[in-house]
Amino acid sequence: MRRPLKSPLFTLPRAPTASVGALRDAEERIAMLLENKVAVIYGAGGRVGRAVARTFAREGAEVFLAGRTRATLDAVADEIRTAGGTAVTTRLDARDEQDVNAFVDGVAGRAGRIDISFNLIGYDIAPPPPAPSAGRPAREFARPVPTAATWSHFLTTGAAARHMAVRRSGAILALGGPAPGPAAGPGGFDVALDALEGLRRQWAAQLGRYGIRVVTLKAAAGETPEPIRTATPADIAAAAALVASDRAPALASATVNVSRRALVDF
Repeated sequence: MRRPLKSPLFTLPRAPTASVGALRDAEERIAMLLENKVAVIYGAGGRVGRAVARTFAREGAEVFLAGRTRATLDAVADEIRTAGGTAVTTRLDARDEQDVNAFVDGVAGRAGRIDISFNLIGYDIAPPPPAPSAGRPAREFARPVPTAATWSHFLTTGAAARHMAVRRSGAILALGGPAPGPAAGPGGFDVALDALEGLRRQWAAQLGRYGIRVVTLKAAAGETPEPIRTATPADIAAAAALVASDRAPALASATVNVSRRALVDF
């Protein structure tokens, strides 16, 4: 019987042996969604803002935190620095055009660019009475709308887009998005979210040619029936990190449902 020929073509090279530490380091590098990214986060002292800031920093981003309360911003930044991340805080009102532009220009000057802008400021909403919207004073009803569409998101989006367009790259995120079906709330909050979506569509159409992605993340607020559980701030932050990363380039003009089934899109 003839013996089979031994050919080097069928000899596989032996894989190099890596240490456990090297493998762990490689896994961490692969897992970091926002490595070397520069992220601006407004409302970083709030519940969701804190979670987003910590998650973005853990995923490798250099985070610049803005808000109206210095103490809460500094507390978040201290947590990030203790964990080995990089965080810078600035006290400002995201409804002030001069402050927003100066802040964003300063970040771009210090970091060299802006990759992510995430507006998470709260809206000025009075406790809704049981009366329908038509029975409320016009000023009280409309209070959240200019904050969402005109003052805050319009200003922060425009300020970031000026710098992102030069590099033809960037992600602009917001937390909002309209609930499916007719708005049932008695106040102007649902109208404010609809206005924010209109702004998102307009910005996405205009800025897409510059490589800028504009995405809103939609989460439920308030109580939901069991066994449905609303998304936690950590849930929202994890989704935002993926959306803002280079691993989601196709999410260029969209509303992403992160409500854990509390909101159902039809």
